[in-house]
Formats: sequence, structure tokens, C-alpha cells
Amino acid sequence: MRTIKLGSSSLEVPVVAVGCMRINSLSNKEAEQFVHSAMEVGANFFDHADIYGNGACEEIFAEAVQMNPQIRENMILQSKCGIRKGMFDFSKEHILNSVDGILQRLKTEYLDVLLLHRPDALVEPEEVAEAFDLLEREGKVRHFGVSNQNPNQIELLKKYVKQPLVANQLQLSITNTTMISSGINVNMENDAAVNRDGSILDYCRLHDITIQPWSPFQYGFFEGVFLGSDKFPELNAKIDEIAAKYDVSNTTIAIAWLLRHPAQMQPVTGTTNIERLKDCVKAGDVHLTRQEWYEIYRAAGNILP
Repeated sequence: MRTIKLGSSSLEVPVVAVGCMRINSLSNKEAEQFVHSAMEVGANFFDHADIYGNGACEEIFAEAVQMNPQIRENMILQSKCGIRKGMFDFSKEHILNSVDGILQRLKTEYLDVLLLHRPDALVEPEEVAEAFDLLEREGKVRHFGVSNQNPNQIELLKKYVKQPLVANQLQLSITNTTMISSGINVNMENDAAVNRDGSILDYCRLHDITIQPWSPFQYGFFEGVFLGSDKFPELNAKIDEIAAKYDVSNTTIAIAWLLRHPAQMQPVTGTTNIERLKDCVKAGDVHLTRQEWYEIYRAAGNILP
């Protein structure tokens, strides 16, 4: 699979990441087949979080691959921490304890990437910096990033954190395009012009932070998948038309639309279906034209001024 550099780091990663949030829905045998099939097609970047299945997803993953040093060398592991029941927590103690739990469940000595999951209103960036320094010094985490954060939240962390923040995981799909639409509709009197995230897309491009779109097939906030939905007939017709041209599936085109953006994004899939994951991987070889990209954008109901 085609690769990109993750943020400003030297870490080469595949352009599609495998999200493991639903891997606990599989049997051990199914999980083993899924992970090994992903690696066979070059999808060796696996995204976890300590809250997925209350930790069970990380345990199932490690068991599925029969984790050992040789297998570990051939994969890139990312996990997230900071969400607790009824609160968010970026305290030094919680970050350190969370990482120890993640490493134990994944049966590995280190994470390639650690992301802070959702912004903590009570964050003390000095504590985050202390935690990151210790994790780096002890070899437990090699790269750091954030998730769902706006530019000033990142800037606040960067004031104290010395490690580059290489990724920002954000909700983005053809039907959830606020970070793109606000840049297109600058100074216009319409809802699409509302800047809801502080121009996070441009900020990440300016600061070499890789955007990792999550829920790339969802509309709303986990309201459903837009592919095949009767709520988006024009969009599906356009995607199917372009999919036929490239002789790929509609799934491939939905991911290719994200990859066509020059921000060099790394979409995070959520499927546990091997064939659908393979369709996602194929998107790395499809380069939509500018016209096709805009046709899909408009077919989703997005407006041009």
C-alpha cells in the first residue's frame, strides 16, 4: 500500500489505518483472520483506544496475532487515552497508568503512537509534558499526537510539550465536511461558512500534523452509513458512477475522496469485514480528478458560493 510520513516524523505509515474499535465483535479465529489479512495487503497500522471494549479490543487483538517480538516488528500500533467514565482526564497519573494498561493488554513493550483522545477541560499541559517525557525516556511511546483538538488546544500543549505532535484524529467524511466547507465559504452568509474548529485543517497542514479522519463512512454523529442510504440518493448515484469508471467499489471511492485532498490524510477504517477492508486499501491506488472530487462534494449537499 502507498505510504506517507506521519506528521513531521520519519515514521512511514500506510495511507489507510485499521481501526480496531469493533474487533471484540469477532471470535478469536475471526479476529486472527482479519488482522493477518490486513497485514497481507499492507494495512499494518492498527488504531486502538483504551476505552474500546473497556480494553477488551486490545486484548483480543494481541491474542489474535499471538503477539511476539517478530510479529511486533511488522506492525505499527497506535492507541489513545484520556476518556474515563463521565469525564476526560489528561493528568500525568492517568496518562501513565493508561499507557501501562495498554502495553499490558497489547503484550508489547512500546506504542508507535499515543494520542490524547478528547480534550480535557481541566488539562494542565505541564503534566502532559511530564508524562510524555517519561514515556519517551522509558521507551514506552515513540510518537505522540492528539484527537479531536482545535488549533489553540494544540498550541497550549505545544507550549510545554517538546515532542512533535504528529497526528490529530478528527471526524471527517463526505457528509461531515465542516472543516473543508468553512474554508470554501469564507465570508459568506450561510451555515457552511461557520468556522467550528478554528481552521483545524489549514492549521494541521501548516504544522505538518497528519489528520486521521475517523468514521469516514458515517453521517452525523454515528447516525448511520451514507453508502447505500436512501437519505443520500444523489451522492450514492455519483459515487456509483465514478466507482464504475475506476472499476472499484463505492467503499473505495469514499476513501479515495479523502485521500485526494492534498493534506495527506490517513483515514481510519472501522470495518471488521475483510473484503470491505480490502476495498478501503484499494483507495490508495485511485486518484480522483479535481472535477470528480467536487462532483462528489456537491452531490452530498455541500454548496459552493
